[in-house]
Amino acid sequence: MARLVLKFGGTSVANIERIRNAAVHVKRAVEAGHEVAVVVSAMSGVTNQLVAWVNEISKFYDPREYDAVVATGEQVTSGLMALTLQEMGLKARSWQGWQIPLRTDATHSKARIEGIDTDVLSAALAAGEVAVVAGFQGVAEDARVTTLGRGGSDTSAVALAAALKAVRCDIYTDVDGVYTCDPRIVPKARKLDKITYEEMLEMASLGAKVLQTRSVELAMNHRVRVQVLSSFEDKPGTLVVDEEEIVEKQVVSGIAYSRDEAKVTLTKVADRPGVAAAIFGPLADAAINVDMIVQNISDDRKATDLTFTVGKADLDRCVKLLGEQKASLGYAELKPDPNVVKVSVIGVGMRSHAGVALAMFRTLAEKGINIQVISTSEIKISVLIGAEYLELALRALHTAYGLDAA
Repeated sequence: MARLVLKFGGTSVANIERIRNAAVHVKRAVEAGHEVAVVVSAMSGVTNQLVAWVNEISKFYDPREYDAVVATGEQVTSGLMALTLQEMGLKARSWQGWQIPLRTDATHSKARIEGIDTDVLSAALAAGEVAVVAGFQGVAEDARVTTLGRGGSDTSAVALAAALKAVRCDIYTDVDGVYTCDPRIVPKARKLDKITYEEMLEMASLGAKVLQTRSVELAMNHRVRVQVLSSFEDKPGTLVVDEEEIVEKQVVSGIAYSRDEAKVTLTKVADRPGVAAAIFGPLADAAINVDMIVQNISDDRKATDLTFTVGKADLDRCVKLLGEQKASLGYAELKPDPNVVKVSVIGVGMRSHAGVALAMFRTLAEKGINIQVISTSEIKISVLIGAEYLELALRALHTAYGLDAA
């Protein structure tokens, strides 16, 4: 008898009809002889409404009370799912994070999981009971409810699968798997049967919305096999697995993009030791993450133009912060540009194949697309381009790397 964790996202439990549909998947797994734990998100739109109510009361709210409010969405869904399973003739009960308990640190609204006590939960599963767990939430040392941040239910599910030593964690959502690119933009994108943890982590961090980044990190660290599949279609999804499970590795497995980037350029910055630290130190102190960085040194080697990217949501704060320090930093001009996108090609096969970057640069050049910034890692190449070229770039690159569906 295998142990499975099934996770259902907000669109999969958006109303009673969809909860019943999700429960059918649970019942099928139970009837196949598995011990099943279910993790549920709040019903679609509920968390946004709860957050809006908190913000309506106060923009400077107590984060402990914020968590007390927003955690209720998953509490409702877990109870409704348990009731639905009981109506289907299954033994089931709901579990809140504090009841397991799923222990976290005290960083309210974005807590990190520190441990999960599974003794009671494991006993319930062994007795044939379906455990329906409220995702996204845990409990801190002071017995206050905490939440794990956006996408936290994915993290809850993978962490629970690791703690329960489940053979697999199935993430049910509104898409039927992981695609080589966003099929809404690239009609020839195809679904992948398998993808490595590293590739999925890069895709999640670079803009793909299928899985939350922290959940992929957890899966990779604990070697939890994850399957992404649709709750609305009865067909296999995409398995996220260790690299050794993939016999034939593609040079490029997928292309991701992010519209959440903004570019900042500082001109004529003094070319001397300590300048970069003086610029990026205050940004780090303000929790503004810097991603891509490029530096162009002038011919006289006395000044440099420094270009970097930050999250679009942080652009105004970044500009204000650097503007206040213009005198001490000594740059000539600050040029913000929110009209950019980051496009990334990803694949573990890059480790053993040359020419991947050349193919990317040549393809974009042939389409008249200028590359503004470049960054690389062992299994990815990212470029920053004008936002107006996104669709053209994605389709051209998808074809150039042989990813188009037959």
